[in-house]
Amino acid sequence: MISAPINIYPNRMGRIVLQAMEEILGHVGVNSILKLAHFPNYIDQNPATNLDLKFPFEHFSSLQTAFERAYGHRAGRGLALRVGRACLKYSLREFSPELGMTDMAFRLLPLPARLKVGSEALADLFNRFTDQHIILEADKKQLYWHIERCPLWRERQADSPCCILIVGFLQEALSWFSRGKTFLVEEKNSNAGEDRLCTIVINKTPMS
Repeated sequence: MISAPINIYPNRMGRIVLQAMEEILGHVGVNSILKLAHFPNYIDQNPATNLDLKFPFEHFSSLQTAFERAYGHRAGRGLALRVGRACLKYSLREFSPELGMTDMAFRLLPLPARLKVGSEALADLFNRFTDQHIILEADKKQLYWHIERCPLWRERQADSPCCILIVGFLQEALSWFSRGKTFLVEEKNSNAGEDRLCTIVINKTPMS
């Protein structure tokens, strides 16, 4: 078992994830996952809409583990990806003033600038309001999303990348930045193994 210090997300971000889960799984489905993850306090009661730091990283890891236990490894990861994608909509709703990505000035930027500005805004959101730390790097072809203190490896041991929720979230964010284009998003390294960082690689050129 991996031991780690306690790091926390604000209630509002925990609420976003549970809302996205209900959108994908339905009311009965999300309650089943919450029971399996041993979170009965969230059944029929999402976290508050405030920024109080009361949603531990381990909760995210436990929820993804519960997906895999309930639906099997492949299907569970597929559901986690869909939940991650659904999180983007609720994040824009809950953090629109902080992100500024719904402003007309952002929408009028050329695509490369939207990818850069949007990615920086999302990274800044996590760095400002959570104990998670995002480091962005880029070259001519790819954007690298490095995650220090990633929530999704907590209390997990895995022999393959496991940050599926975050991959789904970034896929949807890139689609939103680009007005519907699809980008290749792959996790290359994970704290669930021996690597210090979780690293997600994004190709800057859309697939479609």
